Amino acid sequence: MNRQFVLLLVLVAFVTPTQGQRFSPLLDPKLRDLLHEVLSGEIAKDHVIQISQYHRVQGSRGYRQSAEYVLEQLHRYGFSDADAYIESAPSDGKIVYQTWQSPSGWDIESAELRMVEPYDERIVGYPEVAMSLITYSNPGDVTAEVVWVGVGTSDADYVGKDIRGKFVLATGYGGEVHRNAVLKHGAAAVVVFLDDDRAKEFPDMLAYTGMWPRTEELDGVTFGFNITNRQGERLRDMLLAGERVVLRGKASGIGLEPYFMDAVVARIPGTDPAGEELIICGHLDHPKESANDNGSGSGAMLDIARGLKELIESGRMPRPTRSIRLLWIAEFYGIIAYVDAHPEMTGPELGGQFLAGMNLDMVGEHLELLHSRMHLTRVPSSIPTVLNDVVANMAEMVDGMDVRTPRGSMSAFNYRVTPYSGGSDHMVLIDRKIPAVMLGHSDYTHHTSEDTPDKVDPVELERSEIITAATMLFLADMSVDQAVDLAYLVGANSAERLGSAARRSRGLLGCATDTDAVWFEVENTMAHAGAWEREAIGSVLQFNGDKRVQEAVQLNQRQLEQQAEALLVALRAEANAAGISTRSRPAYPDDDRVPKRLTRGPLGSGLPVSQLAAEEAIWYSSPDFPLRGNMPFELLNFIDGERTVTDIRNALSAEFGPVPTESVARYLNHLVQVGVVEW
Repeated sequence: MNRQFVLLLVLVAFVTPTQGQRFSPLLDPKLRDLLHEVLSGEIAKDHVIQISQYHRVQGSRGYRQSAEYVLEQLHRYGFSDADAYIESAPSDGKIVYQTWQSPSGWDIESAELRMVEPYDERIVGYPEVAMSLITYSNPGDVTAEVVWVGVGTSDADYVGKDIRGKFVLATGYGGEVHRNAVLKHGAAAVVVFLDDDRAKEFPDMLAYTGMWPRTEELDGVTFGFNITNRQGERLRDMLLAGERVVLRGKASGIGLEPYFMDAVVARIPGTDPAGEELIICGHLDHPKESANDNGSGSGAMLDIARGLKELIESGRMPRPTRSIRLLWIAEFYGIIAYVDAHPEMTGPELGGQFLAGMNLDMVGEHLELLHSRMHLTRVPSSIPTVLNDVVANMAEMVDGMDVRTPRGSMSAFNYRVTPYSGGSDHMVLIDRKIPAVMLGHSDYTHHTSEDTPDKVDPVELERSEIITAATMLFLADMSVDQAVDLAYLVGANSAERLGSAARRSRGLLGCATDTDAVWFEVENTMAHAGAWEREAIGSVLQFNGDKRVQEAVQLNQRQLEQQAEALLVALRAEANAAGISTRSRPAYPDDDRVPKRLTRGPLGSGLPVSQLAAEEAIWYSSPDFPLRGNMPFELLNFIDGERTVTDIRNALSAEFGPVPTESVARYLNHLVQVGVVEW
């Protein structure tokens, strides 16, 4: 064993946590016990039951009714008109907020799908089963034959089939089937059914799908139905057997209309009401039922608002220094419109006063019934922050608590701290450089008629509430001692994460093909990892800048720098022993162009693909496209008006693994081409 590696082992053992160490919570135990007493998963579940009765499709009248319910509860809990209110944004399918086309308003009174040949049978009805009608359907009345087209989302599915004026039966997503069958090939209406592994196990479950018409498609929208796998396979088998099947579908009501997206806002003012803020958000929308998604987040937020208000007004807890803002919004579209109306909503990096956020999306799953677990989704590397470590500490605190309710489960807490992933409203906050963590679960009922209140657990709701409220209150009023403690906690965790980065770098050495360039990737990974972790430690000062805190931050940053140097020495020795050059030559030529963003928010409307010529768009579905998963979003986050293409490529590669500069440049060129970035 060489001398450098011995040094590395000693250093890592000194600065990283050891398994089995005694857990040390950040939160004052007295405040923990107060939150445990006042927050109620039972009350939160009652809200879930009420909210899930509204057919709260984005931009619809049903959504407005659910927003009015939330506001009514806030006023009942003592929030004034000044501290709890609704902000509305027009939503008509034409207005665009940044790169997001607003959804159309929508309202349907009733709908029914029947089979009339070879015999009469009612298949499904709305609003009896609200998800049975494809959302954003228009009114209409059609009696016609039905044609089986398979998936129904590509031109190939319609070759040689006469569908004009008829119903189409398919297994694809409702809106895409309608776009192809009705708008492109002249069908009258569509019927779709779920055909995946879930459907085989739960054949009477139907999926939620929507038309989501583009502005130019609004006048051509007809209607469609979602049916169960059992019903769909039966119709399909009849058609494949050569039977003539005639359906009658009808829908009554307004259909598409200009309307609004409502955001319910509640503020718990701090002692410095004009100062810094923290955000809790959760989307209120989704069809009737949709209990965990996201009645659970909405109900939990209502109970958090009630609990914090009660503790402050009763004098059992002092009013925090920083304000806490709660937002019930329509997923993506609603929060984009809200942020568009509030350009001041930015994080410290952009000069704003919004220090952190938490997104509650599906937080009440019954772990025993759904075989699920909670995910605490970290903030990506583009925003180094203490928030990740604070939330993880609060979750570990809750794991040690005995949270039980009269109607709740006996489940043990099951959670994971996971790398950043998108798919919900925390993306919008992160885009504005507001560090935001998402709490949520995943389960088989997602976006189906099986997402019902009986699968919501008051115990899991209460756990989610305590984690969220504890995090917000800790950050809202952090004492000097707490900030020093946090600096040491983040320092210890940063050391562990830096060790993981060294392990990834060592993996690069082991699979090197271009041995002259691999050392560059090692140095790049370690340099970025070290810088991000030092910045994470430094972000403690955003919450308390006392001299003692500064000293603790600087001490932990120096310790991390020493670890980084030792790790690099050990990696260099291993590279040399393997005959790998350590001359640090980049594998790709430099590109010193500097991109500048022209829009706010994550890219909507399928950009840039939706606005590219076919020969350019095909790259995104080819094996040659390397920017998979969360990489395109994080690439946008690295655009700051100062980083060059090469800088962005290096940051992206340090986080996800090496990517070609040419691919980053090509993607950025496409963003310039569609008008969301300029050089």
